[in-house]
Amino acid sequence: MARPARHAQLPTRDGVSASCVALPAGDWPTVLDFLSERMGSVTRAQWTERMRQGLVLASQGHALPPEQAFLPGQRIYYYRHLYNEPQLPVQAHIVFEDEHLLVADKPHFMPVTPTGRYVQQSLLVQLKRMSGCTELSPVHRIDRETAGLVLLSKRPQDRDAYQALFRNRQVRKHYLAVAPWRADLVQPRTHASRLTEDNSFFRMREVPGEPNSETHLQMLRTEGERALYQLEPVTGKRHQLRVHMLSLGAPIEGDQFYPQVLRGPDEAEDCSHPLQLLAARIAFKDPVTGQERSFTSALTLNL
Repeated sequence: MARPARHAQLPTRDGVSASCVALPAGDWPTVLDFLSERMGSVTRAQWTERMRQGLVLASQGHALPPEQAFLPGQRIYYYRHLYNEPQLPVQAHIVFEDEHLLVADKPHFMPVTPTGRYVQQSLLVQLKRMSGCTELSPVHRIDRETAGLVLLSKRPQDRDAYQALFRNRQVRKHYLAVAPWRADLVQPRTHASRLTEDNSFFRMREVPGEPNSETHLQMLRTEGERALYQLEPVTGKRHQLRVHMLSLGAPIEGDQFYPQVLRGPDEAEDCSHPLQLLAARIAFKDPVTGQERSFTSALTLNL
């Protein structure tokens, strides 16, 4: 099912932009029948109530009633809402904001954008409510389990310029991680490997072949058998730092996926044991203003 871009002129509701669905070929009598069958994570009764509340819209912006006839090719819009969404015990914090850019400190466990069990609790929705900027858009991502700095563009015309910084590796990123102390781990060092998706969709693994990921690392201090490491990713592969540290025999503390999966996607969150990985510092030349930018997270790790 195609999901075209959101409607630029529809307002946000509680920080959530309207999502779009292009109705496929089919013989559903009504739009409600289609939504109930093909988007079954929401019950028919819930879709009916949403339509009665004016939360399912035509491309022209008017509300569609529950009896609206199904027309293949039509685009409809709806506002994501989760019933009984879990409440995270943490909130996002704005580190910097001007007319072009917003920099936020994202706590552990919070997704950058609405996904899975979180919509209102996501970083993006929280920041839209806090800033009042409906055009806010992240220009890069960090894992939900990772805490630290995230950059968001405030104007659509600036977005590609900020994203290009990451595509062209013009951003200096420093992460901190708590992991076992390894006396035999020569440092500073660079670890490069080829990463690919594992059989599990959310995991990555190293395989033979030309490297497509690279990380510089060094140990900053030790405390007993634990150590604080500084990690500088050159590339930005998914779970790169977590897999590289595991490969070096020093898996990051609190990791629920590496070396083995400890919690399934539908299991309850344990916020008392966060992944000890923090996007601590970021620096770059602002492509819009020309200024040198450098930001430091106010969050800390448990060492």
